[in-house]
Amino acid sequence: MAKADIGLIGLAVMGENLILNMESKGFTVACFNRTVSKVDNFINGRAKGKNIIGCHSIEELAENLKTPRKIMLMVKAGAAVDAFIEKLLPHLEDGDIIIDGGNSHFPDTIRRTEHVESQGKLYIGTGVSGGEEGALLGPSIMPGGSPGAWEHVKPIFQAICARTAEGEPCCDWVGENGAGHFVKMVHNGIEYGDMQMICETYQMMKEGLGLTNQKMHESFAEWNEGELNSYLIEITRDILDYKDEDGNEVIDLILDTAGQKGTGKWTAIEALNLGQPLTLIGEAVFARCLSALKEERVAASKVLSGPKLKFSGDKKAFISDLRQALYAAKIVSYAQGYQLMRAAAAEHNWNLNYGGIALMWRGGCI
Repeated sequence: MAKADIGLIGLAVMGENLILNMESKGFTVACFNRTVSKVDNFINGRAKGKNIIGCHSIEELAENLKTPRKIMLMVKAGAAVDAFIEKLLPHLEDGDIIIDGGNSHFPDTIRRTEHVESQGKLYIGTGVSGGEEGALLGPSIMPGGSPGAWEHVKPIFQAICARTAEGEPCCDWVGENGAGHFVKMVHNGIEYGDMQMICETYQMMKEGLGLTNQKMHESFAEWNEGELNSYLIEITRDILDYKDEDGNEVIDLILDTAGQKGTGKWTAIEALNLGQPLTLIGEAVFARCLSALKEERVAASKVLSGPKLKFSGDKKAFISDLRQALYAAKIVSYAQGYQLMRAAAAEHNWNLNYGGIALMWRGGCI
């Protein structure tokens, strides 16, 4: 088999799906995993019969790649990324490219870019949005790092990424060193805000207007046909209509506590560091913290029952007002996110591609 166009390390579902996506677009991919049995299982399973090369060592991976070598890491953010960089460097030549596709914190990406470039290699830290399904069918991709690396990865990234309705790729160069991971962090912060606004809209509909899940489903379905059309509105529409095998409405069975992976918190912290009023996203992060205090909330509800609500106005008009309020709040959230990116660009001397960022966020993500 001919040498591979790109290599990928890390065969969890995201890694496997990205490989299958790349292969489906005509690229040959070499893969490696620290637990090498996963390589064999993948090659003999989902990758069987495809232009995918399984490798049992980093040395073998490097030998099976066209130059300049492009190796993408899809491993847990943190120490694992640093460890693989050090393992890779001895097997690479000047001009080869290491790509981190995980949710790394942008200061780590700044540090890693400087380190890898000092060794004569190139480095990219890229946000990949869209989850496991997006990785397979087309994610939004936000690369930053060594500018000289972009021309080598652009054909692959823009082939596998999501596309707008007009066919434009949801992937473009973001900026220098940690810019790609910073933009992905802000993207996730905006997503936190969007989800919180949807939750508050749902609460107003349910407790304020007394709407049934079916009526709320119909409203979100209608909204998704207009200016609020988005992935998050779409899945809200769907969950409100979803029933389990016993006919129970699943939305009413979901525990009202939310976890978080940290990117929303990072966004709020960076806003404080840069003195930017990221009020909407900050409150969304705090709302998740509050939701996690389940026992305290249950105890408090027994003492503070709150007022009994009864709406006597025009429900149809109020639902229309909710739609417009949600739309306005989304505009505020995006504006605050862009304000934070502008402040970070000034702080870190990044030449951010603001128009490209907006385009990247039109498909494959929020």
